[in-house]
This record gives sequence, structure tokens and C-alpha cells, in this order.
Amino acid sequence: MSVSLRAKPLAFIVLLASLVTGCAWIEGRETGGQYVDDASISTRLRGSIIADPLTKLSQIDVETMQGTVQLSGFVDNAQARSRAEELARNQSGVKAVRNNLAVRSPSTNRSTTGTPSTGSGR
Repeated sequence: MSVSLRAKPLAFIVLLASLVTGCAWIEGRETGGQYVDDASISTRLRGSIIADPLTKLSQIDVETMQGTVQLSGFVDNAQARSRAEELARNQSGVKAVRNNLAVRSPSTNRSTTGTPSTGSGR
């Protein structure tokens, strides 16, 4: 009897583990290895964006899932938008890039009062 009592918790753990991993596969989620690969792509790309003179001062968010990189945020001009996408495409392991970066218009560089920002800090 003691063997069957020990087998029930073990069987429950195995069943629970298979349900958890099975759900991730069904929902299209990443495996542990894919998550690490995607995190590596995002980290390398963020470093490239910061190091590049066209994109270093931009507000660019990078998300990667299953090799697809999504860029979002704001850049100052179309050149910076294109450059960020080029940097993403050049990363090893990237399968696709979704460029959702918005180019700031001159009116978005104003303060909340609607007057142009002078940078004087007053």
C-alpha cells in the first residue's frame, strides 16, 4: 500500500507538468530555449540602437517573440525609423521585423502648455 500512496503524488506532478507545457504549445507560446534566444536578440538590438548615431536618442521599445522583432516608440525622422528597422533585420536569429515606430512631428516637441520648448529649464 505504501507504494501506491507514493505513486499518486508523483503521477499528479507528472500530469500537472504535462498540462502546463502542453498549454504553452497549444497557445503558441515560446519554449524556454526560444525565450532565451528572443531575449538575446532584443538585448543585442537595444545595444545596436544605442550605439548608432541616428537612433541613439530615440525612444524605441524592442520586443521579440519567436524570432519576430517588433519596434515601437518614437523617432525624430524617417531616416532613424529606417535605420532602426535595418539594425533589427541585421541581427542574427531575426525572422521578421514589424516596424511600428512613429516619426515625431514638430508639434510633438512642444511643452504641455503648447509653447515651444526653449531648453532653458525655466
